[in-house]
Amino acid sequence: MIRAARLLQPADDPDWQLVAAARARDEAAIRELVRRMNPRLFRIARGILPTDAEAEEAVQEAYLAAFTRLDSFRGEARFSTWICRITINAARMQARRPRPEKDHAQVTDDLAASAEVLVFPGAETAETGAGRHEVRVLLEEALARLPAELRLPFLLREAEGLPVLAIARDLGLNPITVRTRLYRARRHLRATLETRLRGGFDTVFPFDGARCARMADRVVEALRGIERR
Repeated sequence: MIRAARLLQPADDPDWQLVAAARARDEAAIRELVRRMNPRLFRIARGILPTDAEAEEAVQEAYLAAFTRLDSFRGEARFSTWICRITINAARMQARRPRPEKDHAQVTDDLAASAEVLVFPGAETAETGAGRHEVRVLLEEALARLPAELRLPFLLREAEGLPVLAIARDLGLNPITVRTRLYRARRHLRATLETRLRGGFDTVFPFDGARCARMADRVVEALRGIERR
């Protein structure tokens, strides 16, 4: 029988107690970790993958990979850092899978419908208001057109507020490369968006409400199935 690695207690990891409980298969702790991590992990996956459905699938795969090998997590880095790296790998593997080819007309239709595709049912709250909703749709349309190599670091910086050094570490890039990609992403977006939409990036690609709860349910149910094997 494989013994669980001893879990260290990083002084600055707010998730440590939940991780310790999740290692004991505490479903409430697993649900809370999923709830906390959903927004960041979904944005990471969506920064790599072209559709919401693919991003959501990659996030679920990352959760299952993380929770089924949580006994090997030693706590030498934050749990959030560890699972972000797992999500990046899951999304990159998903991106390498072959997809059905689309003709030009279908691609054009997909781009024209991108605002509809990227609006998440039930995610809008009363607090954001109609104006914030329109801003989010415009931002998501623009971000969806960025190459993945620019979109992911941009989302990590602007939506998650990560410093350049943390982005470089998580993506395995040189900090200079990260800064260059951030500059290129902003240059792509600036002409039509910057003056009108400054400060609205915290609303893009939300993952909350019923969708957040469903993800927690699916992860817990899948883990139950694994435990029964």
